[in-house]
Amino acid sequence: MSATIRAIGTAVPRTSIGQGAVRDLFLDQADASRLARRIIGAAFDGSAVDTRHTVLPELDPAAGPGAFRDDAGALVSPSTGTRNDAYRVLAPPLFVASARDALERAGTAPDTVTHVVTVSCTGFTQPGPDLDVVHQLGLRPSVFRQHIGFMGCCAAFPALRIAAAFVDADPDAVVLVVCAELCTLHVRASDDPDQIVSNSVFGDGAAAAVVTSGGPGLRLDAFTTSVVAEGVDDMAWNIGDEGFEMVLSTAVPKLIGEHVGRAVAPLLGEGRPAAVLTWAVHPGGRAILDRTEEALGLPPTALAASRAVLRDHGNMSSATVFFVLAEALRSGLRAGAPVIALAFGPGLTVEAARCTVVQRELTGSDTDAGTGTGTGPDPAMGRP
Repeated sequence: MSATIRAIGTAVPRTSIGQGAVRDLFLDQADASRLARRIIGAAFDGSAVDTRHTVLPELDPAAGPGAFRDDAGALVSPSTGTRNDAYRVLAPPLFVASARDALERAGTAPDTVTHVVTVSCTGFTQPGPDLDVVHQLGLRPSVFRQHIGFMGCCAAFPALRIAAAFVDADPDAVVLVVCAELCTLHVRASDDPDQIVSNSVFGDGAAAAVVTSGGPGLRLDAFTTSVVAEGVDDMAWNIGDEGFEMVLSTAVPKLIGEHVGRAVAPLLGEGRPAAVLTWAVHPGGRAILDRTEEALGLPPTALAASRAVLRDHGNMSSATVFFVLAEALRSGLRAGAPVIALAFGPGLTVEAARCTVVQRELTGSDTDAGTGTGTGPDPAMGRP
């Protein structure tokens, strides 16, 4: 029996921020240079993002001040320690909410979970949010726990590989994979183009998947990893004194366009990319989606779910590909339909998986901001 995603659950913070309002917040910063203002306008307006969610209410210009914005509306830049303290408080509820949603959608009793794999690259703490999942959801104290930290936007794929290995070794295993990222904790006013692009696209969210051996759901057929060596300096994620720092050069979309075909070829066999009608591509940005679509010769409908998630949520790092899969499944996919999921991370690393829909009525979850509960049809990936 093959490892199968039986359900996907999602959760986002309560605060939703409109792209235009956040753009104007950064444009209004008194110390922004003329060049920075031009880059801010271009980055925000060209992002294809309409709204995002954040754990920081003060990033909504209509809200009051907070740790990241003072009474006068000026953005302030807390230390990395202060930001990580916020992660310790604000990340666990999202981990728990998305995990609860996934378990409920799968109809899985928490005390039957045998393994928990957690993923995050936007904060560090021990004891970690994995224990919050165990304690608050009533998992067995003896449940096996594994954490994947700081791998960036593609980290959901190593987590799924680990889940599949557990299931292959023990057909009775029930694995809960939980990704949660608080990307906006690392926002700051800056003239640096990479930071401006990060400010324009990243949001906060969490997603979880229940993986078992067989059954209705989304079967995990194969995985592949490819490293684009010449892109090692073009996408990076480092820890600075004022938060984590993203390096995302303008060369990344071009590099992806040049190499994505070879990266996914092992998953296609003799088939052409266009023969797969649904691609769950991590929306690292609009240009990345455009280059992927062009390089693979895909019709616009193939990336519809990716573009919808980018529009409504932005880039939530490792959690995003689960949102995309859920969005694709919500649209209704026939039994036997292939789906290729794809994400990009530091390195430059390309992670991908080939999946197959094994139940006709599969659809994914939508998200009720702040509650972690989704809306979507039952039985395997949601409920009405």
